[in-house]
Amino acid sequence: MNVYLDNAATTPMLPEVVDVMVPYMRDHFGNPSSTHQFGRKTKTAIEQARRRIAQHLNVQPRTICFTSGGTEADNMALHSAVEQLGCRRILTCATEHSAVLKTAEHLGRREGVTFGLLKLDEFGKVDVSELASVLSDGVPTMVSVMHGNNEVGILQDIASIGACCRQNGALFHTDTVQTMGHYRMDLSQLPIDFAACSAHKLHGPKGAGFLYVRDGLRIGAHIIGGSQERAMRGGTENLLGIIGFAEAFDLAMADLDAHASHIRGIKAEMVEGLRDAVPGVRFNGGSDGEDSLYTVLSVNFPKHEKNGMMLFLLDLDGVACSGGSACSSGSTQPSHVLSALGFHEEGRTSIRFSFSRLTTSACIQHALKAVARIRAAAVLV
Repeated sequence: MNVYLDNAATTPMLPEVVDVMVPYMRDHFGNPSSTHQFGRKTKTAIEQARRRIAQHLNVQPRTICFTSGGTEADNMALHSAVEQLGCRRILTCATEHSAVLKTAEHLGRREGVTFGLLKLDEFGKVDVSELASVLSDGVPTMVSVMHGNNEVGILQDIASIGACCRQNGALFHTDTVQTMGHYRMDLSQLPIDFAACSAHKLHGPKGAGFLYVRDGLRIGAHIIGGSQERAMRGGTENLLGIIGFAEAFDLAMADLDAHASHIRGIKAEMVEGLRDAVPGVRFNGGSDGEDSLYTVLSVNFPKHEKNGMMLFLLDLDGVACSGGSACSSGSTQPSHVLSALGFHEEGRTSIRFSFSRLTTSACIQHALKAVARIRAAAVLV
């Protein structure tokens, strides 16, 4: 049996999503910028997709700019803040995705903006009072804090962080790649200026995402070319990706509560099984708790002679999981997130299991048996 427990890296596309994309591969091929009937057909489909997504977030369609995914959306937000909106400082966290951290570092070098890391409390959450103190100096600032951490599942209070930013005249960007489509969000009521989303994290196609830009906040072209995406991103739109994205978003929101309940149950089964099977197991960042991102479980295993090969051995046993972010796979260095939070400990190893609505109890039981077999086949260090 092969089981997939790496849904934080990507999720399988749903059959319904594939089905709605097929006609746009086969029949509806017009360039959306063309004025003839073939172009009008695909342009209409894109705008309908934009409206459907915007309705789920209770915002105007014009606030949704389609991108190639979360990384581009994060880049677009940070570059726009510095290069177009006058921000001279970027504040973020050591636990952010590399799309934010590396972009902030790059802008610091190229544009001369100040780049700083926010203080996190013992639970890995932003200290909002400390943020307010830093922002009180009046320096034009972009604050970037992800909603749900992709490695350890820490959920940040984006409403409080956003309110603090707004009170102090700062812009606020949040990467919602792991949470959009898993939590209800009314962006019209949240003090957020930019939000990034990616289709393939909610059973949509790879290569599609969007950047939400608060209504009234004007930014220019991120990719220079034609006037597509309201002149914010030149280039022919990813028609197939956008069509599939809207369908995936509709399906996610239609049964969100049922999906969440199912995944929480699956995760609880995994937690209980690991506690029974592995004495001394820990869960990084409280990822086993009710207030964590319910799709992610970061497991810290005790010392064992097979720890260094655990991911490989699990894969041989048909279990797909990861050591952290897919973007850092292949690195021999400890995860920057685990290191920043103090969860990296010599001899112990951390593995991320992540779940979706398609994960079954049979998947969990197979994974638990695989973990038990691997640890029983060697001697404890």
